[in-house]
Amino acid sequence: MNAPQSLDELMAQALAMEREAVARYTELADMMEVHNNTEVAALFRKMAEVEGHHVAQILADMGWAEDTPAPRAAGAWATPEGPETVPLDEMHYLMHPWHALRLALAAEQRAADFFDALARTTTLDTIRRAAEEMRAEELAHVALVRDWLAKVPRPGPDWAVDPDPARHAD
Repeated sequence: MNAPQSLDELMAQALAMEREAVARYTELADMMEVHNNTEVAALFRKMAEVEGHHVAQILADMGWAEDTPAPRAAGAWATPEGPETVPLDEMHYLMHPWHALRLALAAEQRAADFFDALARTTTLDTIRRAAEEMRAEELAHVALVRDWLAKVPRPGPDWAVDPDPARHAD
């Protein structure tokens, strides 16, 4: 991890991470709608909305304009995408709400872990306090997703069987 050296740098990284999460959750919702999986699409839209609130809060707290670019510092996290971004290759067009929530839970936990590691390793008090605050917000999201997950049934082993698979000749 490339630790930020100022509060502005940390918040720019956090803004980039939150914007990536909004974009990915929206993309996943669109994918689910294409496959007429409206229930899962609605869950991803709700997650995009929750992440959008983080974007707005960061902008407001920092006094930045909506169009403030937030380039991610190289090495801010180990993967090409932010820790809160759900990997596209984990998607399945027949997924159930349970699957979508498991993906969201993993993303929120990665974000909490990212800020936890930052809070534990930084030598700057301003960065530590901000990272601890963001970790707490991400842990609140973890709890929210866990609550949602407890309310949906776990799908059976045949959940990925498509009763009407696509048929096309090459």
